[in-house]
Amino acid sequence: MKIRKRIASLFCAAALAAAMLTGCTGGTAASSAAPSEAPSSQEASEPEEVSSAAETETTDDTTIRIGALKGPTGLGMLQLMQEANDGKKPYEFTLAGAADELTGKITTGELDAVALPTNTAATLYNKTEGALQIAMVNTLGVLYLVTSGDTEITSVSDLAGKTVVSSGQGTVAEYAFNYILSANGLEAGKDVTVEYKSEHSEIAALMAAGEADIAVLPQPFVTQATSQNPDLKVALDLTEEWDKATDGASILTMGCLVVRRDFAEEHKEAFDAFLDDYKASAEYVNANPADAAVISGEVDLIPAAVAEKAIPECNIVYVDGAEMKEKLPGFLQILYDANPQSVGGAMPGDDFYYEK
Repeated sequence: MKIRKRIASLFCAAALAAAMLTGCTGGTAASSAAPSEAPSSQEASEPEEVSSAAETETTDDTTIRIGALKGPTGLGMLQLMQEANDGKKPYEFTLAGAADELTGKITTGELDAVALPTNTAATLYNKTEGALQIAMVNTLGVLYLVTSGDTEITSVSDLAGKTVVSSGQGTVAEYAFNYILSANGLEAGKDVTVEYKSEHSEIAALMAAGEADIAVLPQPFVTQATSQNPDLKVALDLTEEWDKATDGASILTMGCLVVRRDFAEEHKEAFDAFLDDYKASAEYVNANPADAAVISGEVDLIPAAVAEKAIPECNIVYVDGAEMKEKLPGFLQILYDANPQSVGGAMPGDDFYYEK
């Protein structure tokens, strides 16, 4: 199901401002660094005081049309979504339940920028012959190994001889887990049995019902499962295990923002201002998970009760520019080595990376 929030113009937006939703406060610019600022280099820093949203003014009053998935990759934009609804920002958001609902719209020009899985961004870059670029990384790893009952897993090596249920076969979830297993001397299908299910929610239900003992799950499904069954616990953070396996040479990047190259070139000032606003929004969400969760429920991104618990575990960041260009290729190379089609058949060129 899609939810489309439209802002016709800045003039119209000002008229709508009186209808401001509750819970809207601002945020200072989020840390553009990422990995070195938190355990396992993942969290954006939190300021002592959160001020009003980034005041970015441009002479380009174009409305930027943004798409986001209902899940972790959209969480960093929650403040922007509320500000757009309140008429404070010239942004229009479309929320979707599946990536293919958004990829078609950006390739046809119906959307200007979309938040997508990072390997999907590389695939679209190849498919469109460079018509799309990656503007920033917004979500690092959200994968966790969850166990139930008396199952004790304290290291990856403890998985030898075990059965793990997972979803996302043929996606980053599979390639990342297999790479982590391999780095620890284990082979999926030989040393560890991996049973794939079609949906994250199916695995969460199996774990909550006690019908599976070990699972790879992303947020917010980890939060949903552990909330329903107090016997479930997070045994391993796979983002931390990725960092160990790669020795910090790459980052496990689950989500990013893709922009149409022609739009970014024609409206560079407005798009760069949007990125500044995005940084502020990501910082606000990290610093105010309870308030951000209220917005999440209002815009139908993730239910508020789940979002409040999940946000601190979702590795919401803002990584762009030189750091993105340094860290992301290593991640994409690992995916390419596992299956070239996972990134569209070829490694992206240097022009894949947008520069402000």
